[in-house]
Amino acid sequence: MALNLEWLRTFKAIYESGTLTGAAQALYISQPGVSLHLNSLEAFTGYKLFDRSAKRMVPTERGKVLYNFVLEPLGKLETAEHLFHRSTVADRPTISIGMCFETFQFTLEKHIASLPFNVIIKFGDYPQMIQDLDKGLLDLIITPQKSDAKNLSFVPFAKERIVLVAGSQTNLRTLNEQLRNDRRAEAQQWLRRQIWYSTAADMEHLKRFWQLNFKQHLDFKPNYIVPNISSIVRCISSGKGFSVVPDFLCREEIRSGKLKLVWEGDPVVENTLYFGSRKKTIYEQELAQVREIFEEKMS
Repeated sequence: MALNLEWLRTFKAIYESGTLTGAAQALYISQPGVSLHLNSLEAFTGYKLFDRSAKRMVPTERGKVLYNFVLEPLGKLETAEHLFHRSTVADRPTISIGMCFETFQFTLEKHIASLPFNVIIKFGDYPQMIQDLDKGLLDLIITPQKSDAKNLSFVPFAKERIVLVAGSQTNLRTLNEQLRNDRRAEAQQWLRRQIWYSTAADMEHLKRFWQLNFKQHLDFKPNYIVPNISSIVRCISSGKGFSVVPDFLCREEIRSGKLKLVWEGDPVVENTLYFGSRKKTIYEQELAQVREIFEEKMS
């Protein structure tokens, strides 16, 4: 992890103002953004830089040493910034967005460079994202889960269907006949003997699909555990093997013939995807641009 100059600028503003709110006002960024910068700097240094109280941020001894060390260099940089009219902090707000890694790759990754504001992307599990949104550490989350917190808003914008897919070289004749004739017990036994791919973080798709369609708990382990769903799609494309994945993450591969859509299930397994945000935000314009990208990509 490299040291970010903006972390030091934020640290200096907190030190001099004594509060996160004061630093946010001085830098024209959000208070959650200030907290993220401070947390990142403390993680980088390995030391607590402030003792946090209800009314004031009190610098620790390590914080005082760091402030004295960076005060003069930062002063020179701020002078140069003023002289050459290069104010990046005031002109570019920073928003923090939480989502799963695959959703980021599929939707937002290729648009990041064109956005007229700074973006911090955070990956993690959905309950933690909702907590971080509630605390102000995130400004927007893309989630199939929601909460009833009064200060949060969850707006549905798309559905993901959880489907059974296989590599294009997989022989499906036996399975197709069993499913066509509703011989699910036989289909279940046949599938248990096949090669399976999953992720360590997202066995839930496979477990849920299996239980709903075969009325039994998943009783076998996948052969290959890979980092994420995008890895699964790449591993089985144009090859052999099975997996259960959200349909929007493999549409292109199915369309091109690299993957086969084996079965959508009966009943169909679907998740509603929500935009989660705080009801009061100063970044509504920026969040609207992000939401527009998702709505276009997921339609």
